[in-house]
Amino acid sequence: MADPSGFLKHGRELPKRRPVDLRLMDWREVYEDFEPGKLRTQASRCMDCGIPFCHNGCPLGNLIPEWNDLVRTDQWRSAIERLHATNNFPEFTGRLCPAPCEAACVLGINSDPVTIKQVEVEIIDRAFAEGWVTPAPPELKSGKKVAVVGSGPAGLAAAQQLTRAGHDVTVYERNDRIGGLLRYGIPEFKMEKRHLDRRLAQMEAEGTVLRTGVNVGVDVTAEQLRSSYDAVVLAIGSTVPRDLPAPGREAGGIHFAMDYLEPANRVQNGDLAAAPIDANGKQVVIIGGGDTGADCLGTAHRQGAASVTQLEIMPEPPGARPDSTPWPTWPLILRTSSAHEEGGERVFSVNTEKFLADEDGDVRALALHEVTMVDGRFEKVPGSERELPAQLVLLAMGFVGVDQSSGLLEGLGAELGQRGVVARDASWKSTVDGVFVAGDAGRGQSLIVWAIAEGRACAAAVDEYLTGHSLLPAPIEPTTMALVAR
Repeated sequence: MADPSGFLKHGRELPKRRPVDLRLMDWREVYEDFEPGKLRTQASRCMDCGIPFCHNGCPLGNLIPEWNDLVRTDQWRSAIERLHATNNFPEFTGRLCPAPCEAACVLGINSDPVTIKQVEVEIIDRAFAEGWVTPAPPELKSGKKVAVVGSGPAGLAAAQQLTRAGHDVTVYERNDRIGGLLRYGIPEFKMEKRHLDRRLAQMEAEGTVLRTGVNVGVDVTAEQLRSSYDAVVLAIGSTVPRDLPAPGREAGGIHFAMDYLEPANRVQNGDLAAAPIDANGKQVVIIGGGDTGADCLGTAHRQGAASVTQLEIMPEPPGARPDSTPWPTWPLILRTSSAHEEGGERVFSVNTEKFLADEDGDVRALALHEVTMVDGRFEKVPGSERELPAQLVLLAMGFVGVDQSSGLLEGLGAELGQRGVVARDASWKSTVDGVFVAGDAGRGQSLIVWAIAEGRACAAAVDEYLTGHSLLPAPIEPTTMALVAR
């Protein structure tokens, strides 16, 4: 046990965020360094529960009490070994995961939970700094070839696991760089891309082939893919954005969130001198109150927006865990990200009735009204109509399924299930033999930690399909949601 009385002696503490006025001047990550001594103190708050519910909260099954104790006792190298045993990319989850493990922490029943996510990211950052993260190429080769389509967290996790199992793995990415939404959807202030690049270097050194600029289904046909590989993993994500077909939607200055975030990230990568969609000096409205909306919010702040308003049709969540989401479930509470701390206004329980354009055809305002929930349906609040000025509107309302524009799924003969995802069974197989599905492509829009867990589990299924058995860990099975989709 880390410290029998650690949770009684110490309160929860996290690293400080850099002052808002300073961090808005750059795109670096917002957190200051955390002293190792303070981190060991935080790790000592772990109670090493007889039944560690944090394991249940984490889809990866991270061995959280074990590496908490190893950090407390200054055994950092052993800590990264235990962390890597269940998680290929803790530098991603430690920065981007909303930490359902902390929501399930037993200490959180009547106190502040352990800072699990911070301990995780400090372990992997130290491991990279010390040179402990090295390539782990396979000792034996299977002679089997696997294609992974998509290079987001699910595809990369599946690829690394399969490469280490001895298969020849090629990852195909239609964009010019590997990483999927990790690369172009996540702003630098949430995760600097150097963390992604150093992990990709490790994967290439292990033997994984990374091919960019290949639109599978067009540049490589489905027939060519099947004839060249013994198995295929579809990790193409759920990338079709949800639209808002309100009157006036055709006005200029209304964009999907990813159409805004990608070029902003490309500017930071040095690909563009300036973003084609720029919030500088504009009144910005973001429709959607989730993480993607917060990413747009932080980006607009750094571009110099005159004002930013984030709209959400749902009512404002409570500040504390409600009875409807008791421990250890994920609490539906109001969450304030670093971007919200930087400014802007959040407005809840409102609906966009139409977009209003100026004489040039560009958006000038949104016509809004308040809504209330009646018998599970939204109803307009009479007399609540108003206009909200806007010269830039960003739609961040989630995603509705896989992109079928390349013809890959049709060429493979893979069937779609409900919710626009690729149908799959309990062995991660699509309706086509030898074609497997992992991540949001089969699950629907979800969390990065689920994507990595699905990639790992899918890799074990592919390994067994190719060799008749597998020693790869399979932390989860496809969710009921995905099974019903078939």
